[in-house]
Amino acid sequence: MEKESSGFFLSAVKGVGLAVISMLFGVLVFAFIVKLTALSSGAIKAVNQFIKITSVFCGCFFTLKGKAGLIKGVIVGLFSTVIIYLIFALIGGEKVFGTGFLLDMLFGAAIGAVSGIIAVNTRGKE
Repeated sequence: MEKESSGFFLSAVKGVGLAVISMLFGVLVFAFIVKLTALSSGAIKAVNQFIKITSVFCGCFFTLKGKAGLIKGVIVGLFSTVIIYLIFALIGGEKVFGTGFLLDMLFGAAIGAVSGIIAVNTRGKE
């Protein structure tokens, strides 16, 4: 039983790590593009959400397999969103806890849940 729980959490931690790294990379590349062009704030928000969705999906798809895709996906989506939100709040000097933070957490958890279900049902068993 201990082997299963350590594998469960290890795959979730790997997923969070991959999601955070891919989000940081995606935002860095997009910041470079924004610097070169003049995009509206609406377009920037939409692309940032797309980066978040893609990153959480990649974090789930490439690390999760076996059972409990819903739970693992929620963990990946929730924790990666919280970590990224805190990193950018610290960089930007913004207040951390607000309505936007709660909505981002719920959005990340929902994307993670869907991604986790897709990941464990399309990849091989452990």
